Amino acid sequence: MIRIRRARPADAAAIAAVHVASWRTTYPGILPDAYLAGLSPLRLAASYHRGMTDRRQAAATFVAVAPAGPGDDGPRIVGFSSGRRLESGPPGIALAQSEIETLYVLDDWRDQGIGRRLMRAAAAHLAAVGSRSVMLWVLSANPSRWFYQRLGGRFAAAGTVAVGGRAVPQVALLWSPIEHLLQATARADGA
Repeated sequence: MIRIRRARPADAAAIAAVHVASWRTTYPGILPDAYLAGLSPLRLAASYHRGMTDRRQAAATFVAVAPAGPGDDGPRIVGFSSGRRLESGPPGIALAQSEIETLYVLDDWRDQGIGRRLMRAAAAHLAAVGSRSVMLWVLSANPSRWFYQRLGGRFAAAGTVAVGGRAVPQVALLWSPIEHLLQATARADGA
């Protein structure tokens, strides 16, 4: 059974490994090949570690932990999400009080409800710290963009982000009020 819990600084290396693996399988043809090949788990781990120890803007990271399988040393992190309060909404998204910054799940663990549970953990945390709305940026060509739309994310803005020296189109999706995302990620069976 997959367990969702708040990430600890000791999880940083495993979170970085999920990040790298997810980007390399999701973004070929969308992001520059050289950029994907050069992703550094070590640098990303340091960045995630800093993020988990710096609690400004009510930042929080959540992990999906799978039980140990054959050949595993112990339970392993198979996905994660993170979110934070915004000091002010991005241009064109003044309603957004918080942002879900990341959501990544390893390919072999997709389509099992893990992404939905990680989104719920981040949204519940943000609601608990007083956020009434939440947004996220998703690359326009991201094949998983439908997931956020199915959860009720409404188009709020379009823009670009520089990745590997290339301007990549992205869109912002908004849930206002945040309860719309909490309802969309709730399961009837309470899981």
